[in-house]
Amino acid sequence: MSVANLRSTALMLGRLGLGQAGDPEAEKKAIAKLKEWGVLVLEIAQNDNRLDVSYITAQTKIGNDNLAPLKDLTRLAQLNLRGQEITDDAIPHIAGQKTLVKLHLEKTKITDKALELIKGLENLEYLNLYGTEITDAGLAQVENLKKLKALYLWMTKVTDAGVMKLQQALPMCKINRGT
Repeated sequence: MSVANLRSTALMLGRLGLGQAGDPEAEKKAIAKLKEWGVLVLEIAQNDNRLDVSYITAQTKIGNDNLAPLKDLTRLAQLNLRGQEITDDAIPHIAGQKTLVKLHLEKTKITDKALELIKGLENLEYLNLYGTEITDAGLAQVENLKKLKALYLWMTKVTDAGVMKLQQALPMCKINRGT
């Protein structure tokens, strides 16, 4: 097989989500494990090989341990954990994901402790905390997320004062409280 044919085959397999040249073996295993559970793992676009991972399609009950494979993903950009049975104990699996730009944690069982753990996700632009136990104390941790553009806080325990303080710290962030 020629070099051109090998490149073409690798590109096609990458687009099909069947592997990509240069992926670490650990990432391939993590993706396979996630797919085994029914988790949707897709590249964002043909010309963007970062990963969009969504647990909302999972065919098994998802708990904290089901997030362990995430630590091996080197291209994770978007993560949707909406409505899953996860708690603060699951968050260390994603706390090191510096490539993450979009995070859905709505309707999970996280608390302010989770926000302490994700405050290092410096590239995060979108964070949905709708229907969680987040309070003003947790919002103080979000102040470190300087690239944050959208934050959803409907049905949380935050106050007007907490939101105003955060808005002053992150003036470019659109904070939606569902009102």
